[in-house]
Amino acid sequence: MTTTVSAPVPSATVVPAAPTEAPAVATKLSVPARDFRPALDAGLRAVDIRTQDRRNATGAIHGALALAPLEALDRLTPGTTESLRSATADARWLLISDDGDDAEWLAWHLQARGVTGAMFLAGGHEALRRHQVNGDLADGELAMIADHER
Repeated sequence: MTTTVSAPVPSATVVPAAPTEAPAVATKLSVPARDFRPALDAGLRAVDIRTQDRRNATGAIHGALALAPLEALDRLTPGTTESLRSATADARWLLISDDGDDAEWLAWHLQARGVTGAMFLAGGHEALRRHQVNGDLADGELAMIADHER
């Protein structure tokens, strides 16, 4: 007698309405797209980990630090030879990928490396676009764009 086991049918990605929490430390790990600007106002630093091709195709996130996805873990982890100067254990990163999945993975890994302020944007850049939200440009950035357009 043989038993046939069918593989589970993959379901569509569902973006949770409430932030994801890590039960071990009860720390919120995600920010819904609708809370993007308040999160930045509260001190989180947006980090865009999409590829440059994706940023070119779907638009930049104004004011975000842009990192290559394969370099982001080492660049945001304190104490590595590749670390950014601002990569500290108390850094507050808001990681943004295309759909949020890669940013979630990165947030978990940074948390495991002791970066307790690492969070991800639920739904990623796609959710920001659906909510028609983007970052802010600083006055210096606006002046640079204006000078470039002359």
